[in-house]
Amino acid sequence: MKRETGTYRVTKWENEEVQAFVPTPLPPAKPPLALDDDIRRSLSAAMNALGKLAIAADMVPNAEWFLYGFVRKEALITSQIEGTQATLQDVLAFEAGEKAGRPEDVREVCNYVDALTFARDELARPDGLPLATRLFCNIHKRLMDGVRGSEKQPGEIRRSQNWIGGSRPGNARFVPPPPDLVPEALSALEKWIHGDDPLPPLIRIGLAHVQFETIHPFLDGNGRIGRLLVALLVEHWGLLKTPLLYLSVAFKRHRQAYYDRLNGVRVDGDWESWIRFFLDCVTEAADDAVASAQRLHTVTAADRAKVSAHARATVPAIRLFELLPSHPMVTLSLAIKLLGVSKPTAVKAIAALQAAGVLREITGKRRDRVYAYHEYLRVLSPDTD
Repeated sequence: MKRETGTYRVTKWENEEVQAFVPTPLPPAKPPLALDDDIRRSLSAAMNALGKLAIAADMVPNAEWFLYGFVRKEALITSQIEGTQATLQDVLAFEAGEKAGRPEDVREVCNYVDALTFARDELARPDGLPLATRLFCNIHKRLMDGVRGSEKQPGEIRRSQNWIGGSRPGNARFVPPPPDLVPEALSALEKWIHGDDPLPPLIRIGLAHVQFETIHPFLDGNGRIGRLLVALLVEHWGLLKTPLLYLSVAFKRHRQAYYDRLNGVRVDGDWESWIRFFLDCVTEAADDAVASAQRLHTVTAADRAKVSAHARATVPAIRLFELLPSHPMVTLSLAIKLLGVSKPTAVKAIAALQAAGVLREITGKRRDRVYAYHEYLRVLSPDTD
């Protein structure tokens, strides 16, 4: 039996009739979501992978070391899915104080980091904004600040028709709900998120992602917010203590399947294929995160030993090393600021880390040099080109 996941509203757009899709509220019904053996196996694998990731995060001295890199990698890749060309080196060099080579693309990535940080802080505060429309609008405002799409009503639910693919709604791949129905659809999603659905939380997160993407409540930036919603719900519903799970790498690797499964929900009501795909992406992303966390731990532990044993090691050099995972690219001026020391002391600290083989100068310039923690970045770099 084919499941209806929505209805079509015929509207006008510049004298052209358009069929806009209006999703039915969650959860899937008529028939209900079928948790067959394949889905249950995928769910079990995904939950096991999340459990291993939680253990990996608990076993390291400071999860923030991993969080810094993982958040920026996710911010970069979720932005790349939308067409930005920035690289991880572009973003980290900019954060170290260098002029960005692709300023607008880099700012899009930095905006995502800011939006995620804001959202996590709000959800953590007793009097913070709940996971609802007002928070989505605040996230959107930060995401679109000063970048492509900044003229498209940042922080506001759309008041006009949008579409996905094609040059106009009439030839689009998908046309979301008309603007007058968006507030009602978002309200229904909010109520379901905060309700008591008996479905497993990870499956509910997969459903919420599709529903948000289908409503497409903003004129731009919906994909990034929909993927950010996954990270927020994983933490908010207690599946992980920190947002170390990011699905954009898996979605990017399987981009066509990602779009096909989303479309399959809207056209054929095939929630089951989407859920299997989503759970498999969770497993892949969690396994990737565990492997990266283990490699980062191995790299930093070995490098700490090298720095401590080196003949040129100083207390400032050791302090600077401990700051590198949160500042994997540094300049002399940044080192002075981070350490609160004089220029000669900072110069000696950087030189000691270079001599120990930890820092590598990457500009080849005599002045305004940038030093990279290259082994740390090598672990984070896969899939970021």
